[in-house]
Amino acid sequence: MDFITNVFNKIDDFMYFPILVIVLAAAGLYFTIRTKGVQIRLFGTACKLIVEKPANNQKVSSFQALMVSTASRVGTGNIVGVSTAICLGGPGACFWMWLMCIIGASSAFIESTLAQIFKQKDKNGHFFGGPAYYIEKALKKPLIAGVFAVFLIATYAFGFNLLCSYNLQSSFAIYDFYDQTWTPVIVGGILALLVGFCVMGGGKRIVKLTEKIVPAMGIAYVLISLIIIFTHIPNIPGTFKAIFTDAFNFRAIFGGITGSCMILGIKRGLFSNEAGVGSAPNASASADVTHPVKQGLVQTVSVYIDTMLLCTATALMCLTSGVARGTDVSGAPYVQQAVSTIFGGFGSIFITIAMVLFAFTTLIGNLYYVDNALAYLNKKKMPSKKFMTVFYICCVAVIFLGALAPMDLAWALADITMGGMTLINIPCCIILSGIAIKALKDFESQRKQKLNPVFHAKDIGLDPKELHHWE
Repeated sequence: MDFITNVFNKIDDFMYFPILVIVLAAAGLYFTIRTKGVQIRLFGTACKLIVEKPANNQKVSSFQALMVSTASRVGTGNIVGVSTAICLGGPGACFWMWLMCIIGASSAFIESTLAQIFKQKDKNGHFFGGPAYYIEKALKKPLIAGVFAVFLIATYAFGFNLLCSYNLQSSFAIYDFYDQTWTPVIVGGILALLVGFCVMGGGKRIVKLTEKIVPAMGIAYVLISLIIIFTHIPNIPGTFKAIFTDAFNFRAIFGGITGSCMILGIKRGLFSNEAGVGSAPNASASADVTHPVKQGLVQTVSVYIDTMLLCTATALMCLTSGVARGTDVSGAPYVQQAVSTIFGGFGSIFITIAMVLFAFTTLIGNLYYVDNALAYLNKKKMPSKKFMTVFYICCVAVIFLGALAPMDLAWALADITMGGMTLINIPCCIILSGIAIKALKDFESQRKQKLNPVFHAKDIGLDPKELHHWE
């Protein structure tokens, strides 16, 4: 196991530095410059568009598509990912997460706008799409589209679910009853059974219940974080000083690059907000809007909610609390100890409950993206019920094994599969960015005329016959 973990860690390290760091930074800056900072410049417009309703109430609204993508983004990574980055890389990781969030929001805009432009319509009139579809239709590269779909399945059915299960069981390590041998088995077994029950069609009530509870838990989590932060208000100036000092400690960064605050901040920021990864466009394509740019703008808000709100809440809560950070408390224990400084034993229980709810909905939500990719590989239709049953059993087995996996292996597998998606999606978005830029100019031109922007393929030089649902 140690040998396997070391191999995956080396692949992970090389993939993120220098490859993904350069690709993500270059693409984000390129999109930011070409769109004239659309993710900042039109942020107010994006917020207004969230509440815009579709012409047909039976269709998916911008808000609903935003919630699907946000549900996938918001999860255990907002708690454990941030904690891990700070404990292993230092407080400077926060700065690099913020920077990649702002830059990466432009990538989210481009990929989601493209997904909207090249979306498909099923026989019931519902929209669907994503990177695999715009890679095939716009680039005429079905093989690359297929490879992307395979990486998406590997990421969301295996890599992320493996890690999510590990993160959840790690939140129990702080309790006296935790047994290193049996607790992961019990937690993994219960989680696997619950998810299996739901994906096999028997857990609709559980899913509906968590859909109502999780947003409330997200709000409660931010409120708890604010209480911790303001209770330790004298520590806030020192916290920000530590973040910026550590972020620009270049001797520390380049002395151990793969474990530095910069790399860990970028890794955990990407894992959390998924900007440019190619996941959110699958949800974006389902929205019924009058112009593709509307959903592209809405998706930038999702990135900000994830990183600037929830990840920052975790980071500041932990750093201002005064709890000593280190590898021994990396992950959920660091956050639990931070909350316990004010709330005592309830703090640990609250974080565990939040982890359980976030993990469960993330595991279910991840399989939404997987279903879309499987349909693409199966000639745009869902595989047989027998195949899906066997596939879901495999997914459930992965969830169980994830609770037993070593921390380094769980993170490395998630990073590698996600990195594979990103390395396919970002270059394709760069090639196709001209289309999204033309759509943005068309959108802004109509707004200047005080019109509600309406998109027509021919207005930006695309064939109306291929995008007939836009005519």
